[in-house]
Amino acid sequence: MSTQSSWSSTKRITTVALAVLLAADVGLGVFLWQSSRQRPEELRAQRENLALQAKLRKAEVERGQRIRASLSQVGIDCDKFYQNTFLNRAMGYSAVEADFNSIAEKAGLHTSAVNFKEKEIKDRGVTELSISTSVDGSYSSVIQFINGLEQSKNFYLLSDLHLTSASAGAIKLQLDLRTYFRT
Repeated sequence: MSTQSSWSSTKRITTVALAVLLAADVGLGVFLWQSSRQRPEELRAQRENLALQAKLRKAEVERGQRIRASLSQVGIDCDKFYQNTFLNRAMGYSAVEADFNSIAEKAGLHTSAVNFKEKEIKDRGVTELSISTSVDGSYSSVIQFINGLEQSKNFYLLSDLHLTSASAGAIKLQLDLRTYFRT
């Protein structure tokens, strides 16, 4: 009896396994039938879309690799900018004032007292120097002065410009500039 009961349990297990296999086969057949219902044009369009996405992603990866390769040069360029553009703090005030007065003189402007205000920028190795002054002269002289600041070997940021007065052919402006010193 034990052989017969083990034989019937084996039959049941085999029947269940075959039923599960048959159900999976039917499910796969339905999936393949649904997939074959797509038109060839739709499949080509999907393939072309996927090829375009792959091409775009490949271009993005190549761009990222070029950026990674150029990072060392960016660091070198930043160091050069820091060394060549920012003045040393020890000699910076006299150099800025001389440069400022020279640019104003070439432009034909008269400058009033130049005021300086320092602000230490932490963890950057620089000190911000705010420069405040007023200039007066013709409009073309003011334009020449601003152009001179832009072309100066020193680094200046014109942060504010106010018209304080105007008369026949002359204007007076209040200028606020910034520059930076190496510390």
